[in-house]
This record gives sequence, structure tokens and C-alpha cells, in this order.
Amino acid sequence: MSRLRSTQTVTPELRQWIIDQAMAGHAPDAVLQSMLDAGWDEDVALSALEHTLQQHLEQQQLAAAQPAAPSMPEPDLAGSPSTVWAHDREVQVLMSLKQPRVVVFGGLLSEIECDRLVALAAPRLSRSETVDHHTGGSEVNEARTSRGMFFGRGEHELLQRLEARIAALVRWPVENGEGVQVLNYQPGAEYKPHYDYFDPDQPGTSTILRRGGQRVGTVVMYLNTVAHGGGTTFPDAHLEVMPVKGNAVFFSYERPHPSSRSLHGGAPVIEGEKWVATKWLRQSRFD
Repeated sequence: MSRLRSTQTVTPELRQWIIDQAMAGHAPDAVLQSMLDAGWDEDVALSALEHTLQQHLEQQQLAAAQPAAPSMPEPDLAGSPSTVWAHDREVQVLMSLKQPRVVVFGGLLSEIECDRLVALAAPRLSRSETVDHHTGGSEVNEARTSRGMFFGRGEHELLQRLEARIAALVRWPVENGEGVQVLNYQPGAEYKPHYDYFDPDQPGTSTILRRGGQRVGTVVMYLNTVAHGGGTTFPDAHLEVMPVKGNAVFFSYERPHPSSRSLHGGAPVIEGEKWVATKWLRQSRFD
């Protein structure tokens, strides 16, 4: 018995499975029996079940203590439309997921607009940085191996048109958006799973929030079609959105907490390169 226990490892995948079963309404006894039927030692299974459910309960309690945003960016998908009108362009609705909130749009940008945005951004690329939550500044991070640049909001006629389109699409003010960031990923480049909101527990967050408040939504736009790899992954939803030129994925997070299930990443590019444009949405005016 002790030899069997030593070979059984409680992985993150097992913990997530336990949580998924609990959220689906299965009783702990039924979950335990399923683990036993799959060959798990009873002591290991019981310990994994108890610790995982206890930790999940604590996370839910912490999430409840985090105030939800009073309003959120949200496309008008009443009646489950196949297309929606966004300022100056009809956009396809390819997929809609409620929890986490993820919507995949087709044809948000034209091919000409994609190419033009790449041409405008390319001369200004440098090694991408991430937010330094300790200081409120930015830093180069091993988790992000792309090159990128930021446009100022409304910097170019194309940006003005795109920002107005996004604002109409997700029903969120243009002035509540950060400037568009363009990123280029070469083969092997990736962005490991992360959250876009600013961690309230980090010392630098208060400085960041002075400009526009918390982030509440993200729009990732694909400026080219990647041959292999480079998808936008949502580990908590077991979802991967493939990069197709002109398409976009929108996701929102009602509170700055993992319970939003907005963990996401950029999978490694296997063949070719990837160009994306990202638009982050804030709670209030971003200046």
C-alpha cells in the first residue's frame, strides 16, 4: 500500500478535475468513488479531495471579498445573432462562452487593415515587457518572448477607426481604452498563461490604477494567419482560439481574481510568425 501511494502524484490537472466535478454538482462521495474506480489509493484520493475542495472554497470566499466592477464591456448578443454591426463593419460571431466570458469574432478587421497595422508597427518593435506589479512600471519578463510596441490612442486614422469599432462592438467608451499594442512572435516565441488585471495585493497596483482604474476586458486581434501554433489559450476553460487573420477574441473579467477564470496565454509559434494587436479596456477614462 505504501509503495502504491508513493507512485501516485496529485497533479494540477487532477485538482482541476475535482473542482470541475464539484461545480457540475457531483457529491464528494461520488467524486471519491470515481477516483477509486480509476485506481487511486483511498488515502491519496481522500486527501486530494479534501485539500482541493477546501482550497477552492477559500478562493471563492476571497473572490467574494473582491468587489465586482459596477458595469462591464459586453457585446450585444441578445437572440444569439450570427453577425453584429460594429460602428462601420459587420462582424461575425463565431463562438460565445459565458464562464469565463469569451467571444470569438470573425472579420473584425479587413485584410488591408491588418497589413496596414503591421506596416505601421514594424519599425517601432522592441522586446516586449510586462507590468512590474511591485513598482507600477514595466520590465522584461522571461514569460513573454515577443517583440512589441504601443500606439497612442487615436494616433492614426486607422487606430481611430478600429477603436471606434471595438467600442461599438463591446459597448464600452473609446476613452476607457488603452492604446493598441502590436506584438510579433517568431517561431518558438510565446506568452505563458497570465491574467490581464492588476493584482490588488501587489504594492505597485495603486500607482497603476490612478490612470483609468482596473482592467476589465481584453480584445486580441489576429493580424495574420499562423501556419501552426500560436493560439490564444484559456487553461481554465480548456479552450484554444486559433489565430486567423482579421479575427479577434474578446474576454472580460468582472473582478481581479482567479475566480474570473480569465487565465490565458499565447501558445508557442511552431511554424511561421504571429502578429497580434491587443486592446485593453479600463473601468474608467484612461489618459
